[in-house]
Amino acid sequence: MFMGEYQHTLDGKGRLILPAKIREGLGETFIATRGLDDCLFIYTREEWAALEGKLKQLSLVKPEARAFSRYIFSGAAELEADKQGRVLLPPNLREYAKLEKDVVVIGVASRVEIWDKEAWQKYNERMGPTVEQLSEQLIDFGI
Repeated sequence: MFMGEYQHTLDGKGRLILPAKIREGLGETFIATRGLDDCLFIYTREEWAALEGKLKQLSLVKPEARAFSRYIFSGAAELEADKQGRVLLPPNLREYAKLEKDVVVIGVASRVEIWDKEAWQKYNERMGPTVEQLSEQLIDFGI
């Protein structure tokens, strides 16, 4: 399980040093793709396989299912950290998430997210007032 929030910076080549705890949990190779809310999603190989299985079960006759599968798979890249713990984020993924220098790496249970620092701050400001409402709705669902 991934958790926590870590402030980091990208170097001039688009490399990110992942926190040691995150690297250990991800394993030798892992998958990055476009996420929701303009961030990147990072999955272990096992979690990626589970997601892939779920997406394969979606009906191909539904345009929404085809669109979501295209979105997730076309943006995916297999990554691995070098000996210094740096990961080269592909240019298309950096561009999608508007990652230039300051980033935030967060653990979200079964995945890791990488955010532009300013975008993460704005997201938190926007979501802060609604968290109580969300928690009440989730409690209604037994969470």
